Amino acid sequence: MIKPSLDSEYRSTMADSIMSKAATMEIPINSNGDSRTAEDDSLEQAAQIDWSLERKDLQQVMVSGPNLNETSIVSGGYGGAAEGIIPTSSIKDLRSKSRGIPPSQSAASRIAHHPDHHPAPSMHHSNSLSAMMSEEATRGIAVEKFDSVKKWSINTYKCTKQMFSERFGRGTRTVDLELEAQIDVLRETKLKYEHILRLAQSLTANFYNMVQTQQALGDTFADLSQKSPELQDEFGYNAETQRLLCKNGETLLGAINFFVSSINTLVNKTMEDTLMTIKLYENARLEFDAYRTDLEELSTGPRDAATMMRIEIAQQEYQIHKDKYERLRSDVTIKLKFLEENKVKVMHKQLLLFHNAISAYFAGNQQQLEQTLRQFSVKLKPPGSDKPSWLEEQ
Repeated sequence: MIKPSLDSEYRSTMADSIMSKAATMEIPINSNGDSRTAEDDSLEQAAQIDWSLERKDLQQVMVSGPNLNETSIVSGGYGGAAEGIIPTSSIKDLRSKSRGIPPSQSAASRIAHHPDHHPAPSMHHSNSLSAMMSEEATRGIAVEKFDSVKKWSINTYKCTKQMFSERFGRGTRTVDLELEAQIDVLRETKLKYEHILRLAQSLTANFYNMVQTQQALGDTFADLSQKSPELQDEFGYNAETQRLLCKNGETLLGAINFFVSSINTLVNKTMEDTLMTIKLYENARLEFDAYRTDLEELSTGPRDAATMMRIEIAQQEYQIHKDKYERLRSDVTIKLKFLEENKVKVMHKQLLLFHNAISAYFAGNQQQLEQTLRQFSVKLKPPGSDKPSWLEEQ
């Protein structure tokens, strides 16, 4: 009979199929170390379906024998080496359908369908690297600010200590007698020139009010000369005189304003710039004496390794502040020299202008007054030019 032989051949073929399936099975490992994925669950379910179908087919074969329409038998002769073989293409097709992929697709194709499992570690690495770089930059800025505050605190402490030592007579200070005398003269000169400037501004304001009063008085005289026929000549003479005085007063106001402007530039710009340089020089002198005293105190102490290192650092800082002090002292000397030359030149011109203008005005010499303004290149502003425009008033 052929039935037992077909049963044994079918069992042998199914065993070979299951073993080949187990041998070619791939177990992917995800990034968390877990070997189970969604694909494994689907494969397990497909395997259970295959196994239930195989058991059902096996029971059917055991009961009713194989179906010759679904089985091909290759016979090499009855009892020969090549007996009947049942192909497993139908079972493989069923398993492939349950998996949802073609029967001939390999594990490489399954990996190619899931490229998103691999770039995650590199992205995580790049994010962590950028975070580390940002943290290092922030840390570097914080350290730099801390060092700056530390250096400023040490410098302020040393300068304050030196200042109190000089104030109470317990410390020594570097003095340039000639330069200090020039600085004192400059400060005293600035005070006097500021007083001249305030007086000239007061004269300008009062004289401007007088000119405005003269103009109003001349207009009133002219109006009364038209309305009073019996006093027309007298009112007319006075109106003409006030108008002439008002015109000469405006010319003198131009000269005084030019004088005030030049003195203001000399005092509040040229002298102030020199005094700012002197202030920097005095601060540099205080720092130089502070680091010099610190170096002297370290030099008189013990000479161990730590002290020698501190002495070397103090020597470097002392040299830096010494160079700064000498540079600023040279700048102050040069600026004082140029300031004195500029002051003499400016004041010579302005004092001569002021004298000639005042003399010509009160002498009633209109031609000399106008000639004085032309001599010093003083340009008069037209009447009403000091008033703001209607756009600025809005």
